[in-house]
Amino acid sequence: MVDLFIWLFSFFILVALLIILVYQLICLADLEFDYINPYDSSSRINKVVLPEFILEGFLCFFYLLTGHWVMSLLCAPYLYYNVRLYTRKQHLVDVTEIFNLLHWEKKKRLFKLTYVVVLLFFAVFWMIYSALEDD
Repeated sequence: MVDLFIWLFSFFILVALLIILVYQLICLADLEFDYINPYDSSSRINKVVLPEFILEGFLCFFYLLTGHWVMSLLCAPYLYYNVRLYTRKQHLVDVTEIFNLLHWEKKKRLFKLTYVVVLLFFAVFWMIYSALEDD
């Protein structure tokens, strides 16, 4: 029963990560179609970058503490990428370079989105498996 709540908690964290990534993609799409200016777009994206990094780090360590080693290992590359971006100070979107890097920023976030969807698929699978195993 405890395992079911662990998977349910991780499901909600992954959904929150999905929402953050979709929000960033919407901001970039609005910028691409000139619905929003570069300053507003970059400030909106920069406000949610650190919460995204913190949630992903928390999720990886949560899996590690609860003994779900495979899921923790699956989260590790994404966590490493985020830590590398943060230490190189490349995690924030620059207002002056956002138009030049728009395609790259969208591609980066789409890759992150697919990665989180795969993690979500595994979490849902293990949540269903643990719910059926308890019966």
